[in-house]
Amino acid sequence: MDVFVSVGVAATPAHEEFIAAIESRLKAAELAPKTVGRNAFSSDAPLKHVIDLMNECHGAVVIALERSSFPMGVEKRAGKETPLENVKLPTIWNQTEAVMAYTRGLPLLVIAQKGLKSEGLLESKYDWNVQWVEPTEASLATPAFLGIFESWKKKVVAYRPPARSAEPRTVKDLWDLFLGLAPSHAWSIAGAFVVIVSGAFALGAKLFP
Repeated sequence: MDVFVSVGVAATPAHEEFIAAIESRLKAAELAPKTVGRNAFSSDAPLKHVIDLMNECHGAVVIALERSSFPMGVEKRAGKETPLENVKLPTIWNQTEAVMAYTRGLPLLVIAQKGLKSEGLLESKYDWNVQWVEPTEASLATPAFLGIFESWKKKVVAYRPPARSAEPRTVKDLWDLFLGLAPSHAWSIAGAFVVIVSGAFALGAKLFP
């Protein structure tokens, strides 16, 4: 079965080895990893391709690795300021694709590099347990990781995609899915989007003071 893998372009050789190790573990479990721009390609725009690819998958894996690092900064500048130190962030696509997978009900496995800022859907207060690990192959062999991986795989095997029309999925479909969520889930997703938007403004304030 295909599983969607959300991961950015590897920033270091160590990150590439870690991503490859996760892909190998998925394949060993008879799951086929699919990542836009890595092993799945399309002439469509990236977001459209992500939507179409997720429609074919039975689960999703988010691999959040350091993309940006800020030694110092300020949150809520000119307001209730909070100093920030040594902030590390993954690609924003991790948050976006996690939301999209969650609204589809795909079983979600979130693997995050230790030291990243825990925010949005990279938190364990939703319907999954974020695996905070060092980006090494050895981290994938611990009893805790293996147990959670097997639990997630059972959900993937049991997943049954909802019936879909023959029409291609659009961004409007994401909104329809959002409206159909239970109130508690809808607020969780809405909160994640607020975090994404506020994070973008905060990043802009740091880069262009």
